[in-house]
Amino acid sequence: MEREAISKLTNPDRDLSIQGVSGCSYPLGGVLVRVLILIQGDYGERIVDNIKTHAPRDWEVNSYAFPKTLPVIIDDPNEFLPEELPPADLLISLGEHPGVAQLIPDMVERSRAKAVIAPAANRAWLPAGLARQTKNKLAMRGVEMVYPVPFCSLTEKNSSNPYVLELVRYFGRPVVTVELAGDKIREVTIIREAPCGNTRFVANGLVGVWVVAAVMQAGLVHHQHPCLATMVVDPEFNDTLMHRSGLGIKQAVDEALKSKPTA
Repeated sequence: MEREAISKLTNPDRDLSIQGVSGCSYPLGGVLVRVLILIQGDYGERIVDNIKTHAPRDWEVNSYAFPKTLPVIIDDPNEFLPEELPPADLLISLGEHPGVAQLIPDMVERSRAKAVIAPAANRAWLPAGLARQTKNKLAMRGVEMVYPVPFCSLTEKNSSNPYVLELVRYFGRPVVTVELAGDKIREVTIIREAPCGNTRFVANGLVGVWVVAAVMQAGLVHHQHPCLATMVVDPEFNDTLMHRSGLGIKQAVDEALKSKPTA
């Protein structure tokens, strides 16, 4: 069997051949999920590509790219805002400069988004203080914002908003199951994946690996993708965000193995 065929997804809503996603069915009881992703460089582009490719085919996923250079303080948002935006239910901000976060409230107003996910793969891009200010501004408008650090730490515990919860069904902290052939991993099934696509890379890298080495191997393969999170030590966790991301996939594999019945 080819390695690419061994790691798989179980959710029938997905179609791995789809490169762009749009449609007209309604997974939230009559509400179409429309996602607008703000990007500024390679970090956001990779996440957009993965979400567009692997989200349910009835989602509408659009992106808007800001210039790579923005002023530290944006006095006139209209200088950087598009005249029109597609309507959105969920806005995801993947800027690589604090200026993008300053524009989130305006982008919410123009897109009429009902929830915001603003992750931090690097605190320099979205410092905690700026995230709190932005979250408070949005709360005054009745819009919830979540601030996962990093994006692949997001779970259903972070929000009760239906649009955030819908995204977390598919993207966030990795969840996998495994099938074994003796003492080796035969198959890895992805239940929920890291938004950047790293989980798929790790899943393929675990096929044929000895069970006793699988958790460590997951961490090694995670770094080879490579992970997009910073190697700067984060004061909140006293660890790098890259290591925190790697720990997430290692825990996912460990939990999957522990769920298997012992002989």
